[in-house]
Amino acid sequence: MRESFKECLKNSRVVKALVLTGFGLNCDIETAYAFEFAGADAHRVHINTLISGKVELNHFHILAFGGGFSWGDDHGAGVIQALKLKNHIGDKILEFVDQGGLVIGICNGFQTLVNLGLLPGIDRDYKTRSVALTWNDGGNFRDQWVNLAVNQNSPCVFTKDLDYNQFELPIRHAQGKFVAEPSVVEKLITNNQVVLRYSNLNPNGSIYDIAGICDSTGHIFGLMPHPEAYNHYTNHPDWTKKVEDLKRSSTTAIDNQITPGMKIFMSGVRYIESKLTL
Repeated sequence: MRESFKECLKNSRVVKALVLTGFGLNCDIETAYAFEFAGADAHRVHINTLISGKVELNHFHILAFGGGFSWGDDHGAGVIQALKLKNHIGDKILEFVDQGGLVIGICNGFQTLVNLGLLPGIDRDYKTRSVALTWNDGGNFRDQWVNLAVNQNSPCVFTKDLDYNQFELPIRHAQGKFVAEPSVVEKLITNNQVVLRYSNLNPNGSIYDIAGICDSTGHIFGLMPHPEAYNHYTNHPDWTKKVEDLKRSSTTAIDNQITPGMKIFMSGVRYIESKLTL
Protein backbone atom coordinates (compact mmCIF):
# COMPACT_ATOMS: atom_id res chain seq x y z
CA MET A 1 0.00 0.00 0.00
CA ARG A 2 1.61 3.25 -1.09
CA GLU A 3 2.04 6.05 1.41
CA SER A 4 -0.30 8.99 0.86
CA PHE A 5 0.94 12.56 0.67
CA LYS A 6 -0.55 13.32 4.08
CA GLU A 7 1.17 10.28 5.58
CA CYS A 8 4.42 11.36 3.96
CA LEU A 9 3.99 14.81 5.49
CA LYS A 10 3.20 13.33 8.89
CA ASN A 11 6.04 10.81 8.91
CA SER A 12 8.80 12.98 7.42
CA ARG A 13 11.36 15.09 9.22
CA VAL A 14 13.04 16.37 6.07
CA VAL A 15 11.42 18.12 3.11
CA LYS A 16 11.63 15.94 0.00
CA ALA A 17 11.80 17.51 -3.46
CA LEU A 18 11.45 15.66 -6.77
CA VAL A 19 13.24 17.29 -9.71
CA LEU A 20 12.25 15.91 -13.13
CA THR A 21 14.96 14.94 -15.62
CA GLY A 22 15.13 13.49 -19.12
CA PHE A 23 14.38 14.15 -22.80
CA GLY A 24 16.05 17.53 -23.25
CA LEU A 25 15.73 18.94 -19.74
CA ASN A 26 19.07 20.45 -18.75
CA CYS A 27 18.67 22.40 -15.53
CA ASP A 28 17.99 19.51 -13.16
CA ILE A 29 21.41 19.51 -11.48
CA GLU A 30 21.24 23.23 -10.64
CA THR A 31 17.62 22.92 -9.49
CA ALA A 32 18.41 19.96 -7.23
CA TYR A 33 21.40 21.87 -5.84
CA ALA A 34 19.15 24.84 -5.07
CA PHE A 35 16.73 22.66 -3.09
CA GLU A 36 19.62 21.01 -1.25
CA PHE A 37 20.98 24.46 -0.40
CA ALA A 38 17.54 25.37 0.92
CA GLY A 39 17.61 22.35 3.25
CA ALA A 40 15.58 19.82 1.28
CA ASP A 41 16.39 16.24 0.33
CA ALA A 42 16.35 16.60 -3.47
CA HIS A 43 16.08 13.68 -5.91
CA ARG A 44 16.57 13.93 -9.67
CA VAL A 45 14.07 11.51 -11.18
CA HIS A 46 13.71 10.63 -14.87
CA ILE A 47 10.21 11.23 -16.19
CA ASN A 48 9.91 7.58 -17.28
CA THR A 49 10.81 6.40 -13.78
CA LEU A 50 8.02 8.51 -12.35
CA ILE A 51 5.52 7.36 -14.97
CA SER A 52 6.40 3.69 -14.43
CA GLY A 53 5.65 3.93 -10.74
CA LYS A 54 9.17 2.96 -9.65
CA VAL A 55 9.19 6.29 -7.84
CA GLU A 56 5.95 7.48 -6.24
CA LEU A 57 5.09 11.17 -6.43
CA ASN A 58 3.29 11.01 -3.09
CA HIS A 59 6.61 10.26 -1.39
CA PHE A 60 7.60 13.88 -1.99
CA HIS A 61 6.46 17.28 -0.81
CA ILE A 62 7.64 19.42 -3.75
CA LEU A 63 7.57 18.68 -7.48
CA ALA A 64 9.91 20.72 -9.70
CA PHE A 65 9.60 21.08 -13.46
CA GLY A 66 12.98 22.48 -14.49
CA GLY A 67 14.25 24.34 -17.50
CA GLY A 68 15.56 23.05 -20.79
CA PHE A 69 14.03 21.95 -24.05
CA SER A 70 11.87 18.91 -23.34
CA TRP A 71 11.49 16.85 -26.51
CA GLY A 72 13.32 19.61 -28.36
CA ASP A 73 10.27 21.87 -28.02
CA ASP A 74 8.65 19.87 -30.84
CA HIS A 75 4.99 20.86 -31.32
CA GLY A 76 5.59 23.79 -28.95
CA ALA A 77 7.56 24.31 -25.76
CA GLY A 78 6.45 21.95 -22.98
CA VAL A 79 3.63 20.43 -25.06
CA ILE A 80 4.87 16.84 -25.37
CA GLN A 81 6.03 16.69 -21.76
CA ALA A 82 2.61 17.92 -20.61
CA LEU A 83 0.76 15.36 -22.77
CA LYS A 84 2.98 12.48 -21.62
CA LEU A 85 2.47 13.32 -17.96
CA LYS A 86 -1.24 14.02 -18.32
CA ASN A 87 -1.95 10.79 -20.21
CA HIS A 88 0.04 8.58 -17.80
CA ILE A 89 -0.09 10.13 -14.33
CA GLY A 90 -2.37 13.13 -14.67
CA ASP A 91 -4.60 11.84 -11.89
CA LYS A 92 -1.64 11.40 -9.53
CA ILE A 93 -0.45 14.94 -10.19
CA LEU A 94 -3.93 16.30 -9.46
CA GLU A 95 -4.03 14.22 -6.27
CA PHE A 96 -0.62 15.58 -5.26
CA VAL A 97 -1.86 19.15 -5.76
CA ASP A 98 -5.16 18.46 -3.99
CA GLN A 99 -3.29 17.08 -0.96
CA GLY A 100 -1.27 20.29 -0.63
CA GLY A 101 1.95 19.47 -2.47
CA LEU A 102 4.00 22.34 -3.85
CA VAL A 103 4.82 22.64 -7.57
CA ILE A 104 7.33 24.94 -9.22
CA GLY A 105 7.85 25.24 -12.98
CA ILE A 106 10.85 27.14 -14.31
CA CYS A 107 11.06 28.24 -17.96
CA ASN A 108 10.26 25.01 -19.85
CA GLY A 109 8.64 23.85 -16.63
CA PHE A 110 6.38 26.91 -16.65
CA GLN A 111 5.47 26.14 -20.25
CA THR A 112 4.62 22.58 -19.22
CA LEU A 113 2.43 23.72 -16.33
CA VAL A 114 0.29 25.97 -18.53
CA ASN A 115 -0.07 23.16 -21.09
CA LEU A 116 -1.15 20.79 -18.33
CA GLY A 117 -3.70 23.33 -17.11
CA LEU A 118 -2.20 23.44 -13.61
CA LEU A 119 -1.67 27.14 -14.17
CA PRO A 120 -3.28 29.57 -13.84
CA GLY A 121 -5.47 27.37 -11.60
CA ILE A 122 -8.07 30.09 -11.09
CA ASP A 123 -10.55 28.95 -8.42
CA ARG A 124 -8.57 25.66 -8.26
CA ASP A 125 -9.46 24.68 -11.82
CA TYR A 126 -6.44 22.55 -12.77
CA LYS A 127 -7.79 21.07 -15.99
CA THR A 128 -8.59 24.09 -18.17
CA ARG A 129 -5.88 25.54 -20.37
CA SER A 130 -6.56 29.28 -20.41
CA VAL A 131 -3.12 30.89 -20.86
CA ALA A 132 -0.14 30.24 -23.12
CA LEU A 133 3.55 30.99 -23.51
CA THR A 134 4.45 31.65 -27.12
CA TRP A 135 7.22 33.07 -29.30
CA ASN A 136 8.98 36.21 -28.11
CA ASP A 137 7.98 39.34 -29.99
CA GLY A 138 11.51 39.64 -31.35
CA GLY A 139 11.27 36.14 -32.81
CA ASN A 140 14.58 35.06 -31.33
CA PHE A 141 16.10 33.40 -28.29
CA ARG A 142 16.81 35.79 -25.41
CA ASP A 143 19.66 35.11 -22.96
CA GLN A 144 20.05 38.01 -20.53
CA TRP A 145 19.50 39.25 -16.99
CA VAL A 146 16.24 41.05 -16.27
CA ASN A 147 14.83 43.22 -13.51
CA LEU A 148 11.76 41.80 -11.81
CA ALA A 149 9.10 43.36 -9.62
CA VAL A 150 7.54 41.06 -7.01
CA ASN A 151 3.92 41.29 -5.89
CA GLN A 152 4.09 41.34 -2.10
CA ASN A 153 0.33 40.63 -1.90
CA SER A 154 0.57 37.39 -3.86
CA PRO A 155 -0.40 34.16 -2.07
CA CYS A 156 2.63 32.43 -3.68
CA VAL A 157 4.51 30.56 -0.96
CA PHE A 158 7.74 30.55 -2.99
CA THR A 159 8.13 34.34 -2.81
CA LYS A 160 7.30 34.96 0.84
CA ASP A 161 11.00 35.35 1.74
CA LEU A 162 11.64 37.96 -0.96
CA ASP A 163 11.88 41.01 1.29
CA TYR A 164 12.44 43.54 -1.47
CA ASN A 165 10.31 44.94 -4.26
CA GLN A 166 12.70 44.31 -7.16
CA PHE A 167 15.52 41.89 -7.95
CA GLU A 168 17.37 40.34 -10.88
CA LEU A 169 17.36 36.89 -12.46
CA PRO A 170 18.55 35.53 -15.83
CA ILE A 171 16.23 34.43 -18.62
CA ARG A 172 16.98 31.93 -21.38
CA HIS A 173 14.03 31.35 -23.69
CA ALA A 174 12.54 31.78 -27.15
CA GLN A 175 8.91 31.13 -26.20
CA GLY A 176 8.37 33.22 -23.10
CA LYS A 177 5.63 35.62 -24.14
CA PHE A 178 2.68 35.24 -21.78
CA VAL A 179 -0.69 35.59 -23.53
CA ALA A 180 -4.29 35.18 -22.40
CA GLU A 181 -7.74 36.63 -22.95
CA PRO A 182 -8.26 40.02 -21.24
CA SER A 183 -10.81 38.48 -18.87
CA VAL A 184 -8.29 35.89 -17.68
CA VAL A 185 -5.55 38.47 -17.18
CA GLU A 186 -8.00 40.64 -15.22
CA LYS A 187 -8.79 37.72 -12.90
CA LEU A 188 -5.10 37.02 -12.36
CA ILE A 189 -4.48 40.63 -11.44
CA THR A 190 -7.54 40.84 -9.16
CA ASN A 191 -6.58 37.59 -7.39
CA ASN A 192 -2.94 38.71 -7.00
CA GLN A 193 -1.89 35.63 -8.97
CA VAL A 194 0.55 37.70 -11.01
CA VAL A 195 3.62 37.08 -8.85
CA LEU A 196 6.46 38.55 -10.94
CA ARG A 197 6.53 41.23 -13.63
CA TYR A 198 9.34 42.41 -15.85
CA SER A 199 10.52 45.80 -14.65
CA ASN A 200 12.18 48.42 -16.89
CA LEU A 201 12.46 45.99 -19.83
CA ASN A 202 10.00 43.42 -21.16
CA PRO A 203 12.19 40.95 -23.11
CA ASN A 204 9.43 39.01 -24.86
CA GLY A 205 6.26 41.09 -25.12
CA SER A 206 4.32 39.36 -22.33
CA ILE A 207 0.92 40.86 -21.59
CA TYR A 208 1.03 43.06 -18.47
CA ASP A 209 4.81 42.34 -18.35
CA ILE A 210 4.01 38.99 -16.72
CA ALA A 211 7.09 36.93 -15.82
CA GLY A 212 5.54 34.53 -13.30
CA ILE A 213 2.15 33.52 -11.93
CA CYS A 214 0.75 31.21 -9.27
CA ASP A 215 -2.51 29.35 -8.80
CA SER A 216 -5.20 30.68 -6.47
CA THR A 217 -3.77 28.76 -3.47
CA GLY A 218 -0.19 29.95 -4.01
CA HIS A 219 1.07 26.36 -4.01
CA ILE A 220 1.82 26.19 -7.76
CA PHE A 221 4.32 28.69 -9.14
CA GLY A 222 5.52 29.14 -12.71
CA LEU A 223 8.11 31.63 -13.91
CA MET A 224 10.21 32.18 -17.02
CA PRO A 225 13.37 33.50 -15.27
CA HIS A 226 15.81 30.98 -13.76
CA PRO A 227 16.17 31.29 -9.96
CA GLU A 228 18.40 28.19 -9.83
CA ALA A 229 20.90 30.00 -12.08
CA TYR A 230 21.46 32.65 -9.41
CA ASN A 231 22.58 30.36 -6.59
CA HIS A 232 25.73 32.34 -5.68
CA TYR A 233 26.65 36.01 -5.90
CA THR A 234 29.36 35.25 -8.49
CA ASN A 235 26.68 34.11 -10.95
CA HIS A 236 25.79 37.76 -11.52
CA PRO A 237 27.70 39.37 -14.41
CA ASP A 238 28.34 42.50 -12.31
CA TRP A 239 29.39 40.71 -9.15
CA THR A 240 32.81 42.35 -8.95
CA LYS A 241 31.20 45.79 -8.98
CA LYS A 242 28.69 44.70 -6.35
CA VAL A 243 31.55 43.57 -4.10
CA GLU A 244 33.15 46.99 -4.30
CA ASP A 245 29.85 48.78 -3.75
CA LEU A 246 29.18 46.75 -0.60
CA LYS A 247 32.66 47.40 0.74
CA ARG A 248 32.02 51.13 0.54
CA SER A 249 28.42 51.26 1.71
CA SER A 250 27.76 48.31 4.01
CA THR A 251 29.23 46.28 6.82
CA THR A 252 27.70 43.08 5.41
CA ALA A 253 30.07 40.92 3.39
CA ILE A 254 28.66 39.77 0.07
CA ASP A 255 29.76 36.21 0.92
CA ASN A 256 27.07 36.13 3.61
CA GLN A 257 24.27 37.29 1.36
CA ILE A 258 21.68 34.86 0.04
CA THR A 259 20.69 35.48 -3.56
CA PRO A 260 17.07 36.15 -4.58
CA GLY A 261 17.15 32.89 -6.54
CA MET A 262 17.96 30.85 -3.45
CA LYS A 263 15.34 32.68 -1.38
CA ILE A 264 12.66 31.38 -3.75
CA PHE A 265 13.64 27.77 -3.02
CA MET A 266 14.08 28.47 0.68
CA SER A 267 10.57 29.89 0.90
CA GLY A 268 9.07 26.72 -0.52
CA VAL A 269 11.11 24.46 1.75
CA ARG A 270 10.32 26.52 4.85
CA TYR A 271 6.62 26.37 4.06
CA ILE A 272 6.69 22.58 4.04
CA GLU A 273 8.89 22.54 7.15
CA SER A 274 6.20 24.52 8.95
CA LYS A 275 3.73 21.74 8.08
CA LEU A 276 6.09 19.00 9.28
CA THR A 277 6.06 20.41 12.79
CA LEU A 278 2.26 20.32 13.10
